[in-house]
Amino acid sequence: MAPQPSLEDAGLVSLQESTDEDGWSQVSASLTYQLWRNPANRDDPVNLRELDEAMRRSLEEEPPWPRPAWLIERVQRMRYPLLWETVRTNWSREVSEYVSVARQLVEHTNYILMNQYREELGLGPGPTIDGMWSVTEAAVNPVAASLDRVEVPAVEIDTDPFVYALGLTLDEHTSVTAVIPREHLDYVRIAFATRVTRE
Repeated sequence: MAPQPSLEDAGLVSLQESTDEDGWSQVSASLTYQLWRNPANRDDPVNLRELDEAMRRSLEEEPPWPRPAWLIERVQRMRYPLLWETVRTNWSREVSEYVSVARQLVEHTNYILMNQYREELGLGPGPTIDGMWSVTEAAVNPVAASLDRVEVPAVEIDTDPFVYALGLTLDEHTSVTAVIPREHLDYVRIAFATRVTRE
C-alpha cells in the first residue's frame, strides 16, 4: 500500500510458490499491516480491536518465565487490528487466463473470506469448497487505481458484504491485489506504491 499514517507494515510476509523442472512457475508474497484508526495518538482506545474474553485473558496472563522484548511487543500488538495478508503480489512465469488479475483478485478475496469470516459465512471447520459464500469473476468490474500516484486501469470486487477488493496488472507476468475489510475502509486510502528493495 502507499505510505499513509493509518497503516504500518507489520513485518509479516507470507510467501507461496510453485515449482517445476524449470524452477519457479508461480510466486506470491502477501503483506500484513497494522491498522491505526487514530495514528496521531496510538494510546487512543479507538485503536484497540474487539477481543473476546478468552483472547483478552491470554494477552493479560504473564508466563512464569521471562520473555524477550520483541515477544512482549508482538503480544502487545495483538491488541490492535491487523489487515491480515491484505496486499498480495503475484508473479507467474507463464501468461494465461488462469493468472489474470481478475482471477488473482477472486482467489485473494475468497482466501481472505475463507480464513477471516468463517463464522459470519457459516463455514464449519476443516477443508472448505467454493459455494454460495464465495465470489466469482462475474463480480469483477473495471475501475482505475493509483499506482505510484498515477491512475492506471484496475479491477474491483465491490459486491461482497465483508470486504472490498482491488487489483491491477503490473506487467504480463505480475499483478497486485488488495482485500480490505469493509469495517476498516474509512481508515485506509487504497493506493499502491512500488516498494524499493535493497541489495
